[in-house]
Amino acid sequence: MKGILGLLRPAARSAAPSAQDTTFFTTAFAGQGVDAARLVPWEARAVEVGASKLSRRQGGRRLAQLWAQDATMAVLGSEAIERLARFCLFAHVPAGREVIRQDEYGNFMAVVLDGTLAIERQHAGGEQQRLALTQPGDILGEMSLIDSGIRFSACTTLSDCEIAVLSAEAMDDMMDRDPMLAASVVTLLARKLSQRLRVIGARLSEQRQ
Repeated sequence: MKGILGLLRPAARSAAPSAQDTTFFTTAFAGQGVDAARLVPWEARAVEVGASKLSRRQGGRRLAQLWAQDATMAVLGSEAIERLARFCLFAHVPAGREVIRQDEYGNFMAVVLDGTLAIERQHAGGEQQRLALTQPGDILGEMSLIDSGIRFSACTTLSDCEIAVLSAEAMDDMMDRDPMLAASVVTLLARKLSQRLRVIGARLSEQRQ
């Protein structure tokens, strides 16, 4: 986190960010030694799951409504969320589609705007464990976007869903064009991720007792 924010601070002061500043997220996987052939971008996943586009106006309005009710993300404020929506893609995904796959590398995150997804993890012995069901406003896949690691769990649509997608390329664009917004988004995503991991950790601990 400190490394990310450190990159954002120079960008905020400079009118001409360096290449390192503006390609931090898109190059992070290569920096971790991940073969590009193993990286699944949203464009490829969208085709695979049969996603169709939603208008940015419609999707952005829904995102603002949901995050205004979220204690963590509401800190951004309506004007910042509107700016954030300009960097997002909005899509409709049919039921029964795996938007995020466990143990893959993916350089995008998604916000649930409507519908329900199951968050599940398959253990080494083949046991499939359901960790949670999503609600509108929930964030999926931000861990891999932030740390360039493999996906911890799979996220499958149980109904027709609408999602907002934020890619690594869009994050780099945000760092270049609106660095203060990017800093706020990364900080709040890390906070949301920490909260969710604590809940999942407590649940797993209870199930093992």
